[in-house]
Amino acid sequence: MEDQEVTTQASTVEEWTRALAESTGSPGGGAGTGLMLAVAASLTSMVAGYSGNDGGEPAGIRTRARALRQEALRLADDDASASKAFGAAFRLEPGPDRDEAIRRASVDAAASSAVLGERAIAAIDDLAWLATNGNRSLVADVVVAFGALRAAVAGARTNVSFDLGSLRSAGATLDQVREQHPDLWAAVEKLNGAMDRLDELTAAIDHRAAPTDAA
Repeated sequence: MEDQEVTTQASTVEEWTRALAESTGSPGGGAGTGLMLAVAASLTSMVAGYSGNDGGEPAGIRTRARALRQEALRLADDDASASKAFGAAFRLEPGPDRDEAIRRASVDAAASSAVLGERAIAAIDDLAWLATNGNRSLVADVVVAFGALRAAVAGARTNVSFDLGSLRSAGATLDQVREQHPDLWAAVEKLNGAMDRLDELTAAIDHRAAPTDAA
């Protein structure tokens, strides 16, 4: 695999995590965010499958979760590509070309992470439904899924914020960044709110998933 591109869609877990462990930045934390979203989607699909097969709400959740798993892996690879361009921009010699490359790469990377964040936020309702109505024997799996989903949301939030902040290296102030990229700026706050919601949802069922804590 050393001479081939490593991707979440075509590589083994061992191959991909070995590439992640290297000091290359591609794949990096953004791609890891996509992988965590795929894990959350996979667990959601599994729990939904154990929560009913009569074509009702669990069936719809499972269909959406299966589609999300595939999309999350693709988005992880997209983010790895954006990360590669981001790193390349900062390695250029100082000057107008470098500043423009940083501006372009920073916005592209932030946008890539924002899409991941949007998909993660959209997945919360289905997992919340399973937390309340799903197979109670799989509550521990739901909590693990919440954890993976929170990691995806937190990763997206941090990456969007960091990438926007990187525009300062091209001469912009944070006030200018806010004015020029209001949608991406707003995405950070939306993701912060999603993390709070996930914490509340997890806390509401944690006593069932980890009963020894109450002993």
